[in-house]
Amino acid sequence: MDAHTELGEFLRSRRARLRPEDAGLPTFGGRRRVPGLRREELAQLAGVSAGYYTRLEQGQSPNASDAVLDAVARVLRLDDAERAHLYTLARPKPKARRRAARPEQLPPGVRVMIDSFGDVPALVMGRFLDVLCWNPMAHALLAGHLDFDAPNRPAERPNIARMMFLDPHMRELYPDWSYKARSTVADLRLIAGRRPQAPGLTGLIGELTVGSQEFAKLWAAHTVGDCGPDARAYHHPLVGEMTLLTQLLTLAKDEDQRVAVFNAEPGSPSEAALHLLADLVAGESRPGSGSAQARPGAVAP
Repeated sequence: MDAHTELGEFLRSRRARLRPEDAGLPTFGGRRRVPGLRREELAQLAGVSAGYYTRLEQGQSPNASDAVLDAVARVLRLDDAERAHLYTLARPKPKARRRAARPEQLPPGVRVMIDSFGDVPALVMGRFLDVLCWNPMAHALLAGHLDFDAPNRPAERPNIARMMFLDPHMRELYPDWSYKARSTVADLRLIAGRRPQAPGLTGLIGELTVGSQEFAKLWAAHTVGDCGPDARAYHHPLVGEMTLLTQLLTLAKDEDQRVAVFNAEPGSPSEAALHLLADLVAGESRPGSGSAQARPGAVAP
C-alpha cells in the first residue's frame, strides 16, 4: 500500500458520497459523469484552486497546511476518525529502513494483568489485530474451538480480522455480523493509514481480499472508524444469548497494542450467562474433568 495512492482513493470515496445539493451547489438536471462532488466543486467549496486540490488528491502536495486539510475535511463532512485518517495519509512518515520482522511481544507484566481479570473476559490485540494473549474467559467467549496456547506461538496467533471473515464460527457468534465486520474493516483502515508499508499488514489485507469477497467490498469502500466502547450481542454456542460491553484500553508502553475487556450489565441475564460460561471454564480446567488434553478455557462448542 502506498500512502499517496491511499490518499487519492480515500478522498475520491468521500467525494462520491456527497451530492452537489448536499453541499449547497445548484443542480441543472442531466446525468453527471461521476457520482458525488467533482474535484473543481470541492475545491471551490474549500477555497482552494482546482489545480491545487487535484495535486493534493494525487499525493503531490505533502506540505498541505492545516487550514487546507481542515477546509477539505469540512466540505467532505469528515468525522473525527476520518479527519485523523486524512492527516495521516496527507503527511506520511518517511519510510523507515526495512528490518527483519520480529514477532510482536507483550510488555512485561501485561500477561499477569490479563490473568487477573478472572471471570471477566480480557485479551490483548497487537498492532495488526493479532491476539497476543487472552485469559480463559476471553478464549471461551470468542474462540473456544481454537487452541488456548495459540497466541504464544507467533506463527499461529489468531487474528481478529482473519477470524471475522474466514472463520464460520464468528458468523454464528455475532447476530449482527455485518455490522461487526464493517467496524473491523474500519479499524483496520486506520491502522493501515498509520503503517502503510508494514509487510505483515499488507500480507493480511491481501489474504483477506482474496479469501473474502465481503472483505474486498468493504475494504474498497475506504470506511474508517475508531473502535470505542461498544455494546455487542453474542449468540454463544454454550450459554446462548448475551449482550456485553466492550472497552478498549491502550497500553502505555505501546500505543499500537490494546486491551479488550468484556463486561455484562450487573444483574442482567447476560451476566448470568457469563457466570455460566465461567463455571464451564472452571469445570474444564479442573483435574479429572474429562480430558487429559483439556486446557483453561478450552470448552467445546
